Parts: sequence; structure tokens; C-alpha cells
Amino acid sequence: MGKIEIVSLVFFLLIIGCQCPNKEVSIEKWKNEIVAAEKAFSKMAGEEGVPKAFLTFAAEDAVLLRNNAIIKGKVSIKENFLKQSGVWDNAQLTWKPTFVEVATSGDLGYTYGSFVFTARDSIGNLVSSKGIFHTVWKRQPDGTWRFVWD
Repeated sequence: MGKIEIVSLVFFLLIIGCQCPNKEVSIEKWKNEIVAAEKAFSKMAGEEGVPKAFLTFAAEDAVLLRNNAIIKGKVSIKENFLKQSGVWDNAQLTWKPTFVEVATSGDLGYTYGSFVFTARDSIGNLVSSKGIFHTVWKRQPDGTWRFVWD
């Protein structure tokens, strides 16, 4: 290979290398997007109700694990909330992510953190339950993040 070919090859590789986005910057951006989605999700649950928030932030193929049962798909999630409508009238669910990770491909991520569920029992006493949540997020074709597992 002659000098011109070597210089051309090096120049070409430098140009290609400069055009690649910084993965660390992209990953931090995606993490921030997921945390923002998680916070908006929690905020909506507090202000407009848990069922509306879950249906708004669920992907069409979302899956919920509740009481050792799988609820698969947005339609089934909606039906499940309708069956439990009385439960959510006097209930509050709050949560906060304490960890977020995202795939280097930028299409999947997950969060976990703590939640508090508060409701009134049958005689009006306030009852709280605390725990840990885990949510898997998937970037949608329009660029938004929706959960696919909760």
C-alpha cells in the first residue's frame, strides 16, 4: 500500500471516528429521559389517579406482575383496574426511582426504588404498605419511554 492510500485510509478512519456520538453522553441523556418519565408517571398517579397514570405510561405490550399473576397488554391492564375501581378511589401510590440503567443501544432501560401505598381500610383507618419497585422501560418509535414491565 502506498503513502497516498495509507494517508487516505487514516483520514477516512478519523472522519468516521469523529462522526460517532459520544456513547457516555447518549447514555446519560437516556438515563435522564427515563428518570423524567418515571417522575412524570408518579406525579400523574398522585394528581390524576393510579389507573390513569399506568394506562398513560404503559406500552401496548406492557406486563404487570400483581399478586403472583401476570397481566399482559394494555387492554388487560385497563380491565384489571376497572375490576378494582373501588380500591383506587381512596388510595395513594407514590414512588421514587433511586437507580436507573440503560442499554448502550438506547432502546431499553430499567429503574428501581421505593414505593408507598396508602389506603383506608373498611373501617376508615389509614393503612400504609412500603416496598421496592422495579420497572423496565422501552423507547417507543416516537422517542418516548413507556414501561413494558412493572
